[in-house]
Amino acid sequence: MAEGGYNIGDLVAEFLARVGVSTCFGIVSVHNIPMLDGIGRRNAIRYVMVRGEMGGAHMADAYARVSGHLGVVFSSTGPGAANAMPGLAEAAFAGSPVLHITGQTPTRFIDRDMGTVHDLPGQTAMLGAVCKAALRVRSAPEALGVLTRAAALALTPPMGPVSVEVPIDIQRTAIARPDALDTLVLPVPPPLPPAEAALDAAAEVLVKVRRPMLWLGNGAKAAGTAALRLLDLGFGAVSSWNGRGIVPEDHPMTLGGLHGNGSPSVQEFYRSCDAVLVAGSKLRGHETMEFALKLPQPLVQMDVDPAANGRTYPSAAFVCGDAGLAMEGLAERLRGRIAVDPGFAADFQETKRRATAEYLETLGPYAEFPAALRGALPRDALWVRDVTISNSSWGNRVFPVYGPRDAVHPVSAAIGPGLPMGIGAALAGGGRKAIAMVGDGGFAVNQTELWTAVQERAELVVMVMNDRGYGVIKHIQGALQDGRMFFGDLLGPDFGKLAAVAGLPAFRVGAAADLAETVARAVATPGPSLVEVDMAAIGAFPPYAPYNTMGIYARKAAE
Repeated sequence: MAEGGYNIGDLVAEFLARVGVSTCFGIVSVHNIPMLDGIGRRNAIRYVMVRGEMGGAHMADAYARVSGHLGVVFSSTGPGAANAMPGLAEAAFAGSPVLHITGQTPTRFIDRDMGTVHDLPGQTAMLGAVCKAALRVRSAPEALGVLTRAAALALTPPMGPVSVEVPIDIQRTAIARPDALDTLVLPVPPPLPPAEAALDAAAEVLVKVRRPMLWLGNGAKAAGTAALRLLDLGFGAVSSWNGRGIVPEDHPMTLGGLHGNGSPSVQEFYRSCDAVLVAGSKLRGHETMEFALKLPQPLVQMDVDPAANGRTYPSAAFVCGDAGLAMEGLAERLRGRIAVDPGFAADFQETKRRATAEYLETLGPYAEFPAALRGALPRDALWVRDVTISNSSWGNRVFPVYGPRDAVHPVSAAIGPGLPMGIGAALAGGGRKAIAMVGDGGFAVNQTELWTAVQERAELVVMVMNDRGYGVIKHIQGALQDGRMFFGDLLGPDFGKLAAVAGLPAFRVGAAADLAETVARAVATPGPSLVEVDMAAIGAFPPYAPYNTMGIYARKAAE
């Protein structure tokens, strides 16, 4: 207990432990000391000392995605809370249950613009712009209720980040320990059951089809068993890039992330299909070529969010409810009634083989990278990546993922989260090895977090794809700016020397043939390590979809 008794700082620390939080991230600062003092003295939660609030928020996001539970990040008021915004915004894109706890100015000064330390009038509005909710504890007696509401909101589908401000004077306020902590259960609602009538209507649409597809998204992450029931009925599957691994991607009836964007063969195959069932996916414009990807029709959609109905693609039927319950209910209605084309499975598997081979051919000297890297990693390795040219091309599409919580990437397409996401994933992985594939440009954004990885002994391989600049941007400039490439060449560090300064082993890949053996050595090395892939030595990365066809699009537009 704090000197003089139990205070709100103690309550925050005990609350987190009571709701199952075992790890949190952040920086100690003037406006969160009482809360972190409570965590430190109780010694029930691992507190990861990050080097920047942006990195800490990205770590909490990845931790949430891999663990399936709350990711918690602490920041200070004002500048510290602002620094956390990129990570909170990414958690919102990804639908991650992140709880952000930040300090606030003493209550007598809040929102008065009096120039007190770290004071940012409008902080709540700033946080609310990217979070599912932004709450403030306004008095000591309501603290437990506000914290409970915040954690429950973050974990209630559609999940997302929630911020809580706790003013510094309230953190220090002495209170009697609430007895309710002893029996605390977060009021997270049970999975939303779909309406029987909506399931009946969806079944009537799908019972007539003979070549059905299933599109799986983030909202179906816990619904792998239900998805497999539909595959057993004859459906073929694809995944959004945030829904990878719901069906293990060595299953013969899933295309994984090769869902049509960048694959003419898959787009052609869709024309032979006569329906698509979308489970828990926004069908993001980023992944559907700004909705130009022609999906099979009719389209039936299942989502826990009623606002998803028709938001991106029109639907012939919509089922509002938990994706797993909805797919189970639909499978039950279709069993014994749907007659899938006997040749559909063979056509699907041939499409998978041909589309994958064709896509690999577009990668030039990097064509063997997906298979080589996959072979160098344990089956249960955590696959984390930044927005780097290697991920934008093959990482999202053709690197096989086997589990629904095994893959983490910036859904927002932000540059820089890869390294801290790798740390958060590794710390949630229970000893599983994580690999974070980052570009040298993205790595520079948060490279100080290397010291966090070393201090925490994270089981992480940081694989830096070093092309001496912003490779993704250069491809866009090459396609859209007549080859004019401004402001994309970066002076970077000697990665071997940087690793030595940080205190972690370093390896270098200067030829594609050396990738698998080098990564395997890094994986076998306890704790964190760094692998530099020298892309200048290996060769230029060819233009990739859609930038390899922009000239065609421009000519068609001109016509």
